Amino acid sequence: MSVLETPRLVLVPVTLHVVEAVLAEDRAEVERLAGATFPHWPGRALIERAFAAQVERIRDDPSARLWGDRLMITREKPGNPDEPRLLVGSVIFHGAPTAEGVVEVGYGVEESSQGKGFASEATRACVEWAITQPGVRVVRASTPPWHTSSIRVLENSGLERVRVDDHEALGEVLIFERRR
Repeated sequence: MSVLETPRLVLVPVTLHVVEAVLAEDRAEVERLAGATFPHWPGRALIERAFAAQVERIRDDPSARLWGDRLMITREKPGNPDEPRLLVGSVIFHGAPTAEGVVEVGYGVEESSQGKGFASEATRACVEWAITQPGVRVVRASTPPWHTSSIRVLENSGLERVRVDDHEALGEVLIFERRR
């Protein structure tokens, strides 16, 4: 999988080695693999929530489960090009395209880097990449209706609101899509 570049970010593929280093809580190895430093290391609860349910799926077939997943890395620390690049978030697809050609995208940005447009910039680049991949007909995302910043990110990323669904844990969610 290729590295994607945007004006302010380098979007580096998430690999099994990165996942294993995160699970081992080996910050130095993750930073070495990513070529960037973490402004804030994720807590164990976040790591377990992100990976625990899927770690065996990732290990069994990393190319399918980590399909399209990328780390958001700044090109340089703002105001000081001599500082190391920062890992500010990630864009994650929930696996390879389904038989119907659907991929679902999500994203997260480290708290101190929120509100700077990184989520929109990275998600837009990943959606553009995904919609051109073989077997992909639809890129989909969902968010609760009260999450206005997430709605803006999805709209800025080229997705359009198509319906409202009920989610068993979240209640009402808005569904956004981009079709080929």
